[in-house]
Amino acid sequence: MAWNERWTESAACSTSRPDALFVRGAAQNRAKQLCTQCPVRTECLTEALTNNIEWGVWGGMTERERRALLRRRPNVTSWRRLLETAREQHGSLSAVAAVESGTESVDLRSA
Repeated sequence: MAWNERWTESAACSTSRPDALFVRGAAQNRAKQLCTQCPVRTECLTEALTNNIEWGVWGGMTERERRALLRRRPNVTSWRRLLETAREQHGSLSAVAAVESGTESVDLRSA
């Protein structure tokens, strides 16, 4: 699957209220559900990780989950490269899970 540079146009949340993804508590789980079948989830998460976006649900992850991932993976130099490779190996919906769990097989020294 090719990388979608105009991913915001294809996002599952593109027709949602803008504030629907910037919620707290249990509402975050509802917001994350919107991401589960999103065709550009990988691009969205890449945007959030690359730019250290602190608020909201992006790519199916809360701000707390993204901070934890950034702490666990401090040597990643290109989130796009890492997530794009994981998507090629695991499919679009499994790429995020593979990177979260550390099961992608990309060489992190070059990512």
